[in-house]
Amino acid sequence: MNSVGDAFGFAFRDPAWVGKIAVQGLILLIPIVGWIAAVGWLLLAFENARSGRNELPAAGFHLSRGIWLFLVYLIYLLVLNIPTFVLNSIGSHSVTSNGFTYTTGSPLGSLWQLLASLFLDFLTPTLVIMVYHHGFGGGFDLGNIWSYATKNVTNSVIGGLVIFVGGIIGGLGFIACCIGVLFTIIYSASITAGVAAWFERQQAAPAEPAAPMAPPPPTPAA
Repeated sequence: MNSVGDAFGFAFRDPAWVGKIAVQGLILLIPIVGWIAAVGWLLLAFENARSGRNELPAAGFHLSRGIWLFLVYLIYLLVLNIPTFVLNSIGSHSVTSNGFTYTTGSPLGSLWQLLASLFLDFLTPTLVIMVYHHGFGGGFDLGNIWSYATKNVTNSVIGGLVIFVGGIIGGLGFIACCIGVLFTIIYSASITAGVAAWFERQQAAPAEPAAPMAPPPPTPAA
């Protein structure tokens, strides 16, 4: 991963990408188990990307690899959205249209949900790396996570934005009679894996040395 943009093409470097993504996407049809398997597949893809292997992992039930990151991400998602639930409960109201009555949430709740999603995207490369190296506990070492994520804030912001775009791509599958989302979600997971590999490499790079100061001007002769 020489640049963060390489994450979009990471999957296509594997000649067998179509079959791997298709099978892993079909496994998503299994409730909960399919999602844990997809997260495990993401971690294996990250392992390949960080090692310089342009190869997607084989499709399968990667439950032991995915369970900890799945739980970490789920807990972060729920905790960050507690204000969303509260704001929607307070500000929800009923709307009647064409004879149907439905309940809408609060605009503040929707705004908070968007901000929580962006913040989680900001943290996602760090969470992938920490759980990969340190397991479930690494996902809740908050001091270390925040220090790593903010070592170079620009990298975290760029990585988070690319993951956000990847999430949009993942949702585009609904256009293809819904079933296409199974495959675009897995492609989105490959983007996240590539971003995390790029991010780990960038965060490990030594800081650029400061530019040398110009010498003081010569003192004029008396």
